[in-house]
Amino acid sequence: MAANFWESSQCKRLLEQEEVDAVHPLDKERGITVEDFKLIKFHMSNHITKLAQHIKVRQRVVATAITYMRRVFTKKSMVEFDPRLVAITCLYLASKAEESIVQARNLVFYIKRLYPDEYKYELKDLLGMEMKVLEALNYSLVVFHPYRSLSEFLQDAALNDVNMNQMTWGIVNDTYKMDLILVHPPYRIALACIYIASVHREKDITAWLQDLNEDMNLVKNIAMEILDFYENYRSITDEKVSSAFNKLTMKP
Repeated sequence: MAANFWESSQCKRLLEQEEVDAVHPLDKERGITVEDFKLIKFHMSNHITKLAQHIKVRQRVVATAITYMRRVFTKKSMVEFDPRLVAITCLYLASKAEESIVQARNLVFYIKRLYPDEYKYELKDLLGMEMKVLEALNYSLVVFHPYRSLSEFLQDAALNDVNMNQMTWGIVNDTYKMDLILVHPPYRIALACIYIASVHREKDITAWLQDLNEDMNLVKNIAMEILDFYENYRSITDEKVSSAFNKLTMKP
């Protein structure tokens, strides 16, 4: 296990946005577009979050599970690796990696209860997918998240009031509805979230940011991606999500 992000496999495997957005050829044959691809991952991120709330695991487990799911689909086809099964498998793996172990049978029970029309999988299916997901992840299960940097930055910038804390943590959680964790260093994502919150709360942190000796253009670019996400995903509908999933079951 790497002692810090810069020595980790996560750092060495950061991707360009074009690589993350690349739709697998098998999925393209079914008519899956980049927009469909993003919608499905967004939808499954929400499923993981909702399931995690019912089984009562920490937010870090949720973030790790979503990161696993998004990593899997930089390599694997959604036609061959059903996103619904991959999502719950990733939550199961994340619970073990983050030492908040959840029984696999409990996951199957709750997911069927929450989504009876979408999930027809049994315990054996989840356990069977576990090894496939591990292989897709190259058995690299350690994930560095923005949370630690966020706490340190907020304290260093004297932004520890309740409103700033709630807003920045909320924004960081929302970044897992996107692919930012696959593309950017965690600390830079944290800075982008603080930047957005400081503007919204009308707090001048210009001097503090300058002292960090960080490329603010990179930070602002991430902030713009987050703001674009908030703007664009207001238009998400169940119909659009269903349409994207339906393409996966169509014959090429």
